[in-house]
Amino acid sequence: MPRRLCIAVASAVALLTSAPACAHEVAPAQAAQQQPAFNNRWGAGYFPNVPLVTQDGKTVRFYDDLLKDKSVAVNVIYTRCKDECPLETARMVQLARIFGDRMGRDIFFYSISIDPEYDTPQVLKAYTEKYDVGPGWLFLSGKPEDIKLVAKKIGLSRGSDAANRDGHTASLMVGDVAAGQWMRNSAVDDPQFLSVTIGNFLGWRDLKQGRSYTEARPLNVGQGEFLFGSRCSACHTIGQGDKIGPDLAGVTARRDRNWLARYVQQPDKMLAEGDPIAKALFEKYRNARMPNVSLGAADVAAVLSYLESRDSASPAQARKESASTR
Repeated sequence: MPRRLCIAVASAVALLTSAPACAHEVAPAQAAQQQPAFNNRWGAGYFPNVPLVTQDGKTVRFYDDLLKDKSVAVNVIYTRCKDECPLETARMVQLARIFGDRMGRDIFFYSISIDPEYDTPQVLKAYTEKYDVGPGWLFLSGKPEDIKLVAKKIGLSRGSDAANRDGHTASLMVGDVAAGQWMRNSAVDDPQFLSVTIGNFLGWRDLKQGRSYTEARPLNVGQGEFLFGSRCSACHTIGQGDKIGPDLAGVTARRDRNWLARYVQQPDKMLAEGDPIAKALFEKYRNARMPNVSLGAADVAAVLSYLESRDSASPAQARKESASTR
C-alpha cells in the first residue's frame, strides 16, 4: 500500500480503535489484540515509568511526566546519524512551526536518542540549537536499557532495525494518551500533510481546512521541483535566505557541477573523506550534517537542473542572492 494512503487509512481507523498504523500493524508494537479506548490498555500499566533526562539536564519520568493525559508525537534519533535523522528533525521543526502555540499546550514532541551514551544532555542541547527547536519539544536520553524498553513499548523498535543503515526507521508515533489511541506516521512526510493528519486524529476543531480535492487543478510539477520540495526544502531555500543549510540561489554557478552532484548524492562520505568544502559547510552551519537522502544519479541531475532553471529565470536576482550568501 502506498505510504500516504496507508497513513490516511490509519488516521481514520485510529479514531475507532487503538490501532495506530496500517492494518497489519498494532502499536504500541507488542499489542496482542485491540482494545476499546475506554479500557485504555495503553496507560500506566503498559508504558514504563523509567527516568529519562532532557536536553536541559532535568530528570523526568516517561509515563508520569511525558505521557499521562497528554497528546504527543514521539520519534527516535541520534545526533551522529548521517542519513534520516537530520531530515526528520528538520521536517518536525517545520511541523512545530505550523502548530505554533499549540506546542507545549495541545501537543508535545519528544525525540528520544538511541545513542544515549554519546548523546548527553549537553550534546542534545547543542543539537536543538542547530535546528532552532522551539518550546514544547524535548530531546531525551537515559540508561541504554531504559531507552530500549521505551522504544519497544512505544512502537519505535522493530526487528529489522539492525538492517537499516540508520539503525531505525523514520517513524513518528502520535498518541492521544488519555483516550488510548495511537497512530504511526512518517517523520519525514510533508509537514502540511502531517499537520492536518495529526489535527484530525486529535480532534482539533479549529483546523483551517483546505479546499475540496474536487476543486483542485492538475499539478504541473517537474521531477526536480518535486524532489527539491520533498527532500531539500526542509533545510534549504532558493533565494529566501539560509535555513538549517545554505540558501541555494546561484549554487550551480558557484560550485563545480561534478562536485555538486557527488555532494548531493554522498554528503556523508565526502565529509568523512575530509573534502574541504564539505568541512567548511559543516562548520559554518553549526555542525548540522547534510543528510544522505538516497537520491540516484538521475534524481540528482533533475534537482540540479531545477536549481539551474530557477537561477536562469531571473539572472540579476540570482546573482544578488548568490552574493549575499557567499
